[in-house]
Amino acid sequence: MSTLELLLWGALPYMVIVFCVTATIWRYVTNPFSWTSKSSEMLEKRMLRWGSLLFHIGIFAVICGHIAGLLVPVEFYRWIGLSDEGYHLMAIAGGLPAGIIAFAGAVILLVRRYVARRVRATSSIGDWLALAMLIIVIVTGILATSANAVNHTGFDYRTTINPWLRGLIVFQPDPVLMQTVPMNFKVHILLTFALYCVFPFTRLVHMLSMPLGYLKRSYVLYRRRDGAVYPDQEQKKERAM
Repeated sequence: MSTLELLLWGALPYMVIVFCVTATIWRYVTNPFSWTSKSSEMLEKRMLRWGSLLFHIGIFAVICGHIAGLLVPVEFYRWIGLSDEGYHLMAIAGGLPAGIIAFAGAVILLVRRYVARRVRATSSIGDWLALAMLIIVIVTGILATSANAVNHTGFDYRTTINPWLRGLIVFQPDPVLMQTVPMNFKVHILLTFALYCVFPFTRLVHMLSMPLGYLKRSYVLYRRRDGAVYPDQEQKKERAM
């Protein structure tokens, strides 16, 4: 194994994680008011409704698929009786549609940001970069999955990328596992690393914020001040007459 391969699959993942975490914390501490999704719903709604809905549904399914494929050991699937052919068929039938839906949503959001004049005027470089990187990562993932579906030999990432990733998590990386991985999967992984480096400087950070405070927040009461008569008051007036 070459020095470059050792760097890419042994050291680079940790470098990216440290950079991403450090930059994210630095932004939150030094500029907390920039920690927002910067909603532009008031500027344009129709394309945002479809783009956001498709993207979030698709990307949620993609993330769930990655967790099932990259973190769950292959031995577990064989233990529950799921054959390798059955797993790959299920992964392709679920992964490809999810990726296409996420891609369609991201493209709609990108087109919206360009064609809607007011949205384009308020867009930052980070907004364009985040969408462009997301689309590129999604496209490379779709291409890698499609190529693996066409290839009848059936490259099994559960026996290569899966244990490599789990080794990184427990601080026991094994770059040798990545030697037999097809180039399209390697490109997809490296572009994902690039997306992680961009993440702290864009609106993507809002995915780390969960409004759990809303679960215990008191109800907000709204009172009308225009003197309008409520239906129950109208019924009382009719009875009085």
